[in-house]
Amino acid sequence: MIVGYVQNGLNDDAVALYRLMLREGPRPKPNSYTLAAMLSVSSSFASLDHGRQIHAVAIRSGAAPSVSVGNTLITMYSKAGSIDNERRVFNLVCWYRDTVSWTSMIIALAQHGLGEEAIELFEKMLTFGINPDHITYVGILCACTHVGLVEKGWNYYNMMQNIHKIEPTPGHYASMIDLLGRAGLLQEAQDFIKNMPIEPDVIAWGSLLASCKVHKNAELAKIAAERLLLIEPNNSGAFSALANAYSAYGRWEEAAKIRKSMKDKGVKKDQGFSWLQIRGEVHVFGVEDALHPQRDAIFAMMAKIWIKIKKMGFVPETAAVLHDLDEEVKEQILRHHSEKLAIAFGLMNTPENTTLRIMKNLRVCNDCHTAIKFISKLVGREIIVRDATRFHHFKNGGNGHSEQFLKVAPSDTVQYMGMDHLASLWYQGGLFEVNFISEQRLAM
Repeated sequence: MIVGYVQNGLNDDAVALYRLMLREGPRPKPNSYTLAAMLSVSSSFASLDHGRQIHAVAIRSGAAPSVSVGNTLITMYSKAGSIDNERRVFNLVCWYRDTVSWTSMIIALAQHGLGEEAIELFEKMLTFGINPDHITYVGILCACTHVGLVEKGWNYYNMMQNIHKIEPTPGHYASMIDLLGRAGLLQEAQDFIKNMPIEPDVIAWGSLLASCKVHKNAELAKIAAERLLLIEPNNSGAFSALANAYSAYGRWEEAAKIRKSMKDKGVKKDQGFSWLQIRGEVHVFGVEDALHPQRDAIFAMMAKIWIKIKKMGFVPETAAVLHDLDEEVKEQILRHHSEKLAIAFGLMNTPENTTLRIMKNLRVCNDCHTAIKFISKLVGREIIVRDATRFHHFKNGGNGHSEQFLKVAPSDTVQYMGMDHLASLWYQGGLFEVNFISEQRLAM
């Protein structure tokens, strides 16, 4: 029943039945199928605390080393932004040589900006004779995109077809367009689209459009947006990206025409929101948020932070505000971006030295990315921001990723490890964060 609820998107019903199952103990006890399903729920919520509790139950029941539970643990920790815990789980299940396990880890590393480590793991996968599937190749192409390795991306794209006999899907085509576009090879990206054996979809044109915005190619952006809007006439992202491309060039009249056309057609722009969870309560913020009960204190905190990080060398990227406004007004708009307000609120309401985990429904802008680097150094905290495309880790003013690479333990360590030894592994040196939370607490 729990698995059925999850497969049909009835996550609240699955949680309720799982809690009832724990209350009715000691039988029936959750098995690997139950725990895998509940970890999928935690992944959809991106709830690290909830996922840790289920992981603790899995350890106590002996299900933690199973492939099905291990794979969902990898996904859960990835979506919750806990890449180090994810590595440790992978090291327990990698020797089963399951394609899903290795693929999940490669995709997670790519999403966390660890493209080189993802590529290294993919090469190990091939060395161990584990066959990648079409999803693995989407992940590795994404990894190449994040580190700008165009030639290697082309090599993997050709390997997929020639060695592993996998026909490209729309996802692979979009990944290649994104790889070329982000590297500034816009003409090559356009040529790739022209030579595709299938009709480009919304994602393909959207990838090219996003790259045109970054590299300020308004003419190609117009072509990409027009083709995208032929497929999906009410796609607000296409209108906004084209207007922003014009604005970036100072072509204010053309940008205004696009926004007017958007308004006349009744197309509403996607609003940016950021949120974080503190003590079980989710707090949501919009740009210039005027509704939160701590609004004045949040704005005051952000103003203080803004002054301090500017003294540290931060220069606001006012050019990112694609409107014809005074510099002072542009700075205020940047200062009140939703992720910055969420961070200010988090700093006010969480203990010092704890990690802040922020979620955002759209991409993080360049100004916020740079500002958060300075904020992490100012406050001495790790800040993890998950946006629409990937995770961004900030620590001490730079990239917050640890230098630890995956260490693959001998296979007999995994296959013959008893539960007492497994539990000690989680706690050795305080490396792991799972606590042995009682089933009664989960049933509350």
